[in-house]
Amino acid sequence: MGVPIVTPPATPTERDRQSRCRPAGNVIVVLGVIAAAVAVTSYVVPRSTRGPVRDEPVAAPVAPAAVSTVSHSVVYELLGANGARNVTYSGAKAALAQLAEVATPWSAAFTRTGPADRTEFYSIAAQNPGPGELRCRISVDGVVLADKTVSEPGRQFSCAV
Repeated sequence: MGVPIVTPPATPTERDRQSRCRPAGNVIVVLGVIAAAVAVTSYVVPRSTRGPVRDEPVAAPVAPAAVSTVSHSVVYELLGANGARNVTYSGAKAALAQLAEVATPWSAAFTRTGPADRTEFYSIAAQNPGPGELRCRISVDGVVLADKTVSEPGRQFSCAV
C-alpha cells in the first residue's frame, strides 16, 4: 500500500459562480417586490378595512353662539317732475327689486333685520327720463344717509350707503 494521494478541489468555473449567486439575487428581488406591494396596499386600502380602529375622542357638540340682531327701517325715495325709469334697489333681505318705470314722487319702505355687527348696504339706481331734475334719497332709521340729484335727461345715476 502506499500513501493516498490527495487531489485538490477543482476550481469553480465562472458559470458555477453565477449559478450559486443567482438564487440570492432572485430572493432580494422578490423581497423588494413584496415590500413595495405592502407599502402600496397600506396606502391605498382605506383605514376601515385594515382591522379594528382605535376609538378617537369625539368633541362635544358646540351650541351656536347667540347672534344679536338689529332691525333698521329703510326708505328709498325718488322725487322729480317726470318720473323715473329702470329703477333698481336692494330691498328687504338684500333682495334686488327692479321696476321699468315709476311715477314720482315714489318711495319704497321696508325693514331689514340682520346681525348687529354687520354693515348693511343700501342702494337705489334710476334713470332720469328728463327734462328736469330727478332726486334720489335713502333714509335709515329716519336719518338721511344719501341724497343725490341729476338733471341731464337719459342719465342713469345712483344713491348708495
